[in-house]
Formats: sequence, C-alpha cells, structure tokens
Amino acid sequence: MEHSRRRIALIRVLTSRDPQVLESHGKILMALFPEWDVCSYCIPDQPEGIHDEETKKRALPKIERLAFSLLPENFDGIIVSCADDPAVESLRRQLSIPVIGAGRSTALLALGVGRRVGVIGITDETPAGMKDILKDFLIKEIRPKEVHSTLDLMTPEGRAAVLKEAMNLKKEGADVIALACTGMSTVSLASEIKKEVNIPVIDPVSAEGALMWATLGF
Repeated sequence: MEHSRRRIALIRVLTSRDPQVLESHGKILMALFPEWDVCSYCIPDQPEGIHDEETKKRALPKIERLAFSLLPENFDGIIVSCADDPAVESLRRQLSIPVIGAGRSTALLALGVGRRVGVIGITDETPAGMKDILKDFLIKEIRPKEVHSTLDLMTPEGRAAVLKEAMNLKKEGADVIALACTGMSTVSLASEIKKEVNIPVIDPVSAEGALMWATLGF
C-alpha cells in the first residue's frame, strides 16, 4: 500500500541567504522520512538566531507571522526548528495542523533512552520546555564557554568545545546527552559526539522529525 506524501513547512529562526544553511534541516528530515516534502523558510533580521531573551522576544511575532502566511500552501504540519520551541504553544492553540518544536521533542526522546540526562546548549540554562519534561532527570546543563550563538558552532573552536563538554557530562554520570540547539544538527555534531563519548546523543532536528512523524502517522 502506497502512502500519500506529507508536506511539512520548516521554520528556521536563523536568518540566512545561504541555501545550504537554510535547507540543511529539511534535508536531514527528508533523509529520515523519504515520504515527506519539506519546504524551509527563515524569519527576517535574526542573523544570530535565538540565543537569549531579547532575541527570542524579537523572533516570536516573526515566527507567528510566517506560520500564518504559510497556511494557504496546505501544509500537513509546521516544524519550528529551534530548541527553545518559540511560538510553538501559541501556534498550536491557533492552528488546526500540528506544530512541533525541537526542544520538547529532544527531551522526550532523551527520556526514552536514559534516566541521567546531560544537556549541552548555547544558553546558560536549558530551554524551559525541555526542563518541564526532564525535571529531576536533568543532571547537568552546560554551555561551552566558547559558544554564545549558533554561529559559534560552525567554527572549529566551537565544535571542539562541545565535544569536550560532552565528555565531561559522561564523566559526571550522564547516560544520554540531549543537544539543546538545532545548530548542532546543522554541523552534524550528534554523530561526532556519540562516536567520541559512546553514549546515546539526541539530535534535535531528528527529534522534531520523529515527533512530527508520530503525530501525523503513516
């Protein structure tokens, strides 16, 4: 039996004119879910994405405006590809199609494979949505000193800092690592970390895709 294709709108909170950067998350999802057609969009004037309360505040209305502008395109679902899940709850209340974010998705999958979760992100604190789910299973949250925004993850220094902190989390007893920035998916850090530390690592873009897939069904 052949299943119908699904059309997914993916919203990036990092403004980019580079098609490789813009479409990177969509390519990950279409490789995992070949029955999907993912169309990627980004909000304007957020060159560093979301990495603190001020950048999140500026981004929220832009995400909502973009999401509503996509409704005539008849998408089956919307993914906000950010671990902070910005505007996700608001859009869920207003739209009739599924809206999924990366943060809660990553936390849920982390609890599916471990009970001592270490989080690596680009902010000093784990996003609230992730904390709501992880609760006492979150044993430690780390922002590498060299990393302040998603752009830092694209540098050799940023990548090396993330790998170092991942090893530290394992030493402190983490049995699974949850990545709290979708920029880490852009540069394929999950597979690199898993190879180095040899414990499960939850990739946020893969996680948001898994939750959307579970929501939509076959």
